[in-house]
Amino acid sequence: MAREFQRGHKAKISDFTPGTDLYVGVQISGPGLTFDISCFGLDANEQLSDDRYFIFFNQPKSPEESIQLLGTQAGDTESFRVTLDRIPANVHKLSFTATIDGAGQMSQVGPGYIRIVAGGEEVVRYAFTGSEFTTERAVMLGDFYLKDVWRFAAVGQGFDGGLDALLKNFGGEVAEEAPAAPQQQAAAPSFAPPPQATAPVPSFGAPAAQQASQVPQPAPSFGAPAAQAPTPQQQMHAAPTIAAPMAPMGGTVPPPAPAPAPAPAPYGQPGQPPQQPQFGQVPGQPVPAAPYGQQAPAPYGQQPPGMPQGVPQGVPQAAGAGLQAALQPYKETATGQRWTPQNQQLMRVDLTMGGTPVLARQGSMVMYQGKVDFSYKGAGFAGRIVGNATGQEMQLMRCTGRGQVFLAEDGSHLHAIELQGDGICVSAESVLAFDESLQHEVRRIEGHGIPGGALFTMQFQGTGTVIVKTHGVPVVLPVTPTTFADCNAIVAWSSASQVIISSQVRLRRNAYPGHSGETVNLQFRGAPGNFIVVQPYEV
Repeated sequence: MAREFQRGHKAKISDFTPGTDLYVGVQISGPGLTFDISCFGLDANEQLSDDRYFIFFNQPKSPEESIQLLGTQAGDTESFRVTLDRIPANVHKLSFTATIDGAGQMSQVGPGYIRIVAGGEEVVRYAFTGSEFTTERAVMLGDFYLKDVWRFAAVGQGFDGGLDALLKNFGGEVAEEAPAAPQQQAAAPSFAPPPQATAPVPSFGAPAAQQASQVPQPAPSFGAPAAQAPTPQQQMHAAPTIAAPMAPMGGTVPPPAPAPAPAPAPYGQPGQPPQQPQFGQVPGQPVPAAPYGQQAPAPYGQQPPGMPQGVPQGVPQAAGAGLQAALQPYKETATGQRWTPQNQQLMRVDLTMGGTPVLARQGSMVMYQGKVDFSYKGAGFAGRIVGNATGQEMQLMRCTGRGQVFLAEDGSHLHAIELQGDGICVSAESVLAFDESLQHEVRRIEGHGIPGGALFTMQFQGTGTVIVKTHGVPVVLPVTPTTFADCNAIVAWSSASQVIISSQVRLRRNAYPGHSGETVNLQFRGAPGNFIVVQPYEV
């Protein structure tokens, strides 16, 4: 029996099927509407790995055929075959999308779905309706994403713009249609075949016999769903719109236009200083590019490359003139996820995804969109007593409704940590916001020689996201038997770590000048995989 997903739900694919050769079907329709249904193969930075992993009507499969477009069948408007164990290591996410070709908006679509079929049996279905959208012209339906194992997320996030805008959002380039006719005449000026002799370009709804010759023979473990009763064929493309660079079929290729001056490389790419690892990242692995704008700022005290002398550094270097070009690098970033960093100091949460309220530090909201309600979240009498006694009291507000809330505080760096049944210990002072679904409590760390006799921290457990703030860029270290941290500089650690007080408070040492100033340290022990997070600042 298929599991019914709601928007924002996530699960390991192994939880509902052991198979890795999967059928993905999408059903979407609307009166007078035609759709482009595509799959984007994204890297760790959620950018298009390369043009070969944009799977759509003009490019029906990836190079190693781990992602294949199958066409209309079994009642689905479009279908794909995904072989997870053949997907290359540089592809971390498969995003399945639907865009309207021509006029129309997503609020006009009827009931639809995206489903996963394994061995001929439907195992997952996420259903949606047009009432969930407004004027959007595209929707990100669902994601296969790699987080230690492959998982599936029901996204259901609307997106302004069509296929071209969606392609640009994922870092792809939209090719302009080249004037092919003059080149063909130059190659063979005396030959002009009649129009009926030209082979038609295949459309989405190709005949069954033609599709059978194009689709590779399925492996024994792969089984598409049984065909359903015939349904009225939806109107599809007669000629595809060029939305990505395509390989020429023949003839000469016009010389490319002069390329614009290259923009500075994003963070984490050659030409920029190395970035510190983010939360949950093992040191030495590549750091995802920062989603803030399209170019990284120059080092402090230096002018950005290509900027004329005398131009203030606060003014963005726009490709063209005008207000829109100047503000382009600072546009809102929408990735289809519940939590999205807009830059290092600003976090966006979409309350329409997941349906779970958010608890945030009072006064941390800087802007919101949509219908959002804010209310006081009390800790209760017992909670206030514990908070006052331990110093772990949090003054919270409860954010509910349908909209997007932007959170920040004092220009601190913000980091989203997603928990899936595991736990993390964070000082209350370092918590900006978290999903209400998470359980949190005060945890005591005892030790001799500590003022008050103990240290306290907040422990978060369950499924959800907690937003942690730091002073500056933190460093993430693996836990070893010789890992020590200053209790005033540590921000967080995995809750499975064993914490031991390493106190250096001695009366004789404190009684004489020349004391090091390092009094209370924490020693961490634990199995491989545990970590600590330390900021370059002492509270």
